This record gives sequence, structure tokens and C-alpha cells, in this order.
Amino acid sequence: MTQDPQANRPTAHAEAQADAGHATPGGRRAFLGAAAASAMGGLLAFPGTASAQSLPGVTATEILIGNTTSLSGPVSALGTIARAQAAYFKMVNSQGGVGGKQIKFLFYDDGFNPAKTAEMARKLIEQDEVALLFGNLGTGPNSAIVRYVNQIGVPHLFLSVNGDKWTDYKTNPWSMPFAPSGRVECQVAIKHTLQTKPDAKFAILYQNDDFGRDYIAGAKDVLGAKYDSQVKAISYEVTDTTLDSTLVQLLSSPVDALISGVTGKFGAMSIRKASELNFKGNHYIATGVSSIQGVLIPAGVERATGVLSTVYAKDPSDPGTADDPGMKAYRAFMAKWYPEGNADDSFNSYGYMTGMVMHQVLIQCNGDFSRKNIMAQANNLKNLENPMLLPGIKINTSPTDHRPLEQMQLQRFDGKRWVRFGPIFEGSAV
Repeated sequence: MTQDPQANRPTAHAEAQADAGHATPGGRRAFLGAAAASAMGGLLAFPGTASAQSLPGVTATEILIGNTTSLSGPVSALGTIARAQAAYFKMVNSQGGVGGKQIKFLFYDDGFNPAKTAEMARKLIEQDEVALLFGNLGTGPNSAIVRYVNQIGVPHLFLSVNGDKWTDYKTNPWSMPFAPSGRVECQVAIKHTLQTKPDAKFAILYQNDDFGRDYIAGAKDVLGAKYDSQVKAISYEVTDTTLDSTLVQLLSSPVDALISGVTGKFGAMSIRKASELNFKGNHYIATGVSSIQGVLIPAGVERATGVLSTVYAKDPSDPGTADDPGMKAYRAFMAKWYPEGNADDSFNSYGYMTGMVMHQVLIQCNGDFSRKNIMAQANNLKNLENPMLLPGIKINTSPTDHRPLEQMQLQRFDGKRWVRFGPIFEGSAV
């Protein structure tokens, strides 16, 4: 359903429902493997089932979930995440829903405007009376509402954000991101280089903001007291027009590994200049700038060949996943439930994957859809497998661990595609 966004009504709307055993073929069984045990844990913690009539966002027939996203504005391409999530819930609904209830998913277009996000989040919570917020997009938009939702105790789950600050369970116990942060990415890069050279020297190029500083924190997590002697770090501003002089300075002395904690156009800049300087060490680039079309080709394929990045999920555009059961199920889902979407777009596979995780939380609620129990179950994901994650990577949360994913694998660009290699690396506990 699409309604007038100017009227602050749902710009998109999915109503869906499913029973755990029927969701998707293939990897779905692994994904739901721990459901029964986890649900029992929920029963032990929350005996009995609260009255639906007394619960926000819960009726005799529905569970209402809210979201703010960007269907317009500078990052409108990311709005497809919410559309894929809506399609997933529609599929779930067609299979019976959760706990005998349909999932109604409301997502409003905020145009990536934090002030609009704040307005719409209040509408979702105070007028629509959603049970929870799920998958809200963007650091700025979520920053505009995080204090509000935590003050009133609304689950604010599996946010589409970057930054380790979102894992601060002490300050924001009702908020939880999904993807690994730059802090974990840097931990993995450092650990990889240290495997072959324990006294390695590192150069870190980082954006002068919370995103970039996560890379510094990750290096300190691993190196500890050795950080000052093994790391040279220089920041840049998002308003900079070039990184040339910064990289010349960083690479002016022998360095074993360059870590580029950068965003957008700066990914191509760092690759291009490091190559021009004939840098031969390990060059790790942020996962967010690993796009072949958007970053590596503009940087120059020859210059980008050999660069490294981290990854935690399967890439739907990778021909090597064609026979993967989980990817086959995803493509079947896209064909039936979101045919207008691009199945090769990783934003859509991300929406599908996070929809599955949200579904699992609702299953574990075992019929008690109070906000308290929804949050308790989000805090109780134990070695959860998902068919869209790389083999060996599992989701774990607790009331004191709001980092669902802390495992990553390395990948190297071979001039045509990313090729994964080596073991799964664990992020350092912080």
C-alpha cells in the first residue's frame, strides 16, 4: 500500500505473517535451528502471556512494526532495504504469521532528514502505537531518535547504521545495530597482518568522525600498549578534495599494512594513490567502499588488484554463490515477493537477512509480544545461523553484548571479483 508521504501516512506498507517451519527453503532450517530452545528460555524469563489488548502494537490479529527510511533524498537507493524487509514479512504472513498474528510493517520516508525522522518516529510510537522500531536507516536519523526511544523503552532493533557507538548497551539498552562496525573491521585487519609479522608497522587513514575513529579504537583493542610504536595514523576531513599529501605522509616510512577507514569517493582515492606510491604491503579498505562498480573500477582495476577487505555476508552478485542453497532461496524469494527489486543488489539481500533475524526474535517471544519481552529475546540470540551469512559466522547477543556480528572473513580483489580466503576472524571483545 502506498499513501501520500506528505500526509505523514505510510509511504509503504507490508502486512505479512509466517510460521517458522515454512518460511524459506534450504538454509531456513539452520536459521531456525535454535528457535525451540530459545523460546523456552523466553518462557522461563517471562512466564505467561500478556494480554494483547494491553500491549502497544499488538492486537488479536496483528503485530505492528515501524521503520523510518529514505525512499527519497540523497541516499534513496538504500530505501530498497525496507522494501525487501516488507516483502519478507509479506511472505511470512502468507505462511501463517507469528504466534497466530500477521506482521504489519509500516515504513515512512524521512528523506534522510533527522528532523523528519524524529517527527515520524513519534508518529509511529505515539499515534500508530507500534510494538517496536526495526531496521531504521542512517546514523544521523537514528541519532535524532535514540534518546527518545530509550527513555520510553521501545525496542530499536537491527539498525542499518555504521559505528560502534550503537553497541553501547549501558547508555542505550533498547537500541541494537546489526552489521559489524569499523572497529571490528580494523581488529580483523590488524590480526591478519600480525599472523605473519608480529612486529608489523601499520598506517591508518581515517575519517575525522565517529566512523573513522572506530578504526583507531579497533587497532588499540588488538595492539594495546604497542599501538604507539606500531601505528602511524592520520585523519582527513570529508570536505577534503584529495588524499594525496596525506597518503604521502603516511607511507613516507616503511609500512607493512595500510588500513583505509574511509567512505565514498575516498576509497578510490586511497587505492589510486597507494598504487601510485608503489605500496606493496597489505592494503585493507573499509567494507563500505568495497563496491567493484562504485569504487574499484573508478580507482582503476589494475591498481585495485590485490586490495583486501572484510566480509560477513554472501554477495548475491558473486557467480560463485549460484549453487548455494541459501542464495537459491533468496533468489526465489525475490522472484515471488519482490520481483521489481534487483536480486543482485546486496541492499536487498541485507533486507532479507535482517528480516529473518527479526522474525526469529518474534518466534522466540512465544506469544508474549510485550516490548519488554521483545527486547529480552533480541538480547537472547545464541549462535544463530542465517543462510545469508558466510559459513561459520553466527549471531550472538546478550543484555551486555549489542554486537550481533563480531566475526568476519577476509577477501582479496583479483582484478575481476572478490575472492574470500582464510579463516573466520573473531573481533576482540570490548
